[in-house]
Amino acid sequence: MIKEINVKGVITKSNLPDADYVINPYIGCAHGCIYCYAEFMKRFTNHKEEWGCFVDVKMNALKKLGNINKLRNKKILFSSVTDPYQSVEAKYELTRNILKKLICVQPEIGILTKSQLVTRDIDVFKKFEKIEVGISISTLKYYKQLEPLASQPEHRIKALKKISQAGIRTYVFISPILPSITDYKRIMKKTKFADYFMFENINVQPNNKNKILEFVKKTKPDALKYYEKEYDWKKLEKEITENYNNAKTYFHHDSFKKRQAQSIE
Repeated sequence: MIKEINVKGVITKSNLPDADYVINPYIGCAHGCIYCYAEFMKRFTNHKEEWGCFVDVKMNALKKLGNINKLRNKKILFSSVTDPYQSVEAKYELTRNILKKLICVQPEIGILTKSQLVTRDIDVFKKFEKIEVGISISTLKYYKQLEPLASQPEHRIKALKKISQAGIRTYVFISPILPSITDYKRIMKKTKFADYFMFENINVQPNNKNKILEFVKKTKPDALKYYEKEYDWKKLEKEITENYNNAKTYFHHDSFKKRQAQSIE
């Protein structure tokens, strides 16, 4: 369900480690990723629909940018709780038009997406002095079950390579890492052209925990042991950072077991 709305603002101060502000041109996301943590947004938007089944288009987003001079030399991420290049962007072009309006103040731009549509805006990307574009990948094999309406991982990789060949800095966000399912080494091999890599384990929330466990039970039941006990994330993080100079951990979230204990308490 797509709904056109007006909003009070479109720029939000960020608590993320690598952004001063975030811009989310849309509310909701149509990719339908079962592990998505962003369903908490429904608390603020009064949506009753299932997460992944609605997208609100912020029709007045350009007008609500406000005084963009404050964004000069600031780091801005597109986006934190939506995908700036999901399918509705092809029609509404909110991300593209916001970026075009920001060219004159030259903020430092970060793009993160699961969509091959991102290549459409290479011409705009080239007008920023500081910009990097990343794709998010969790799996090369189980994407139909985990993220049914996102671009196929191979298509994302081809899109990122095209952007890299255009002279734009690129990265791969391997997230969420699902134990025994995410083959991070294979993903890195296929995207070795990227400038760097970021890693993140599962952001377990009440809305996605059961969905993920159900997927594991149906798809790879022998891997359940990694989800039902305390998984050694620190060991994996050490393995990654010691073997790859261009890799870093983005966030370290609690495990399934710890989250379950917290909810019981």
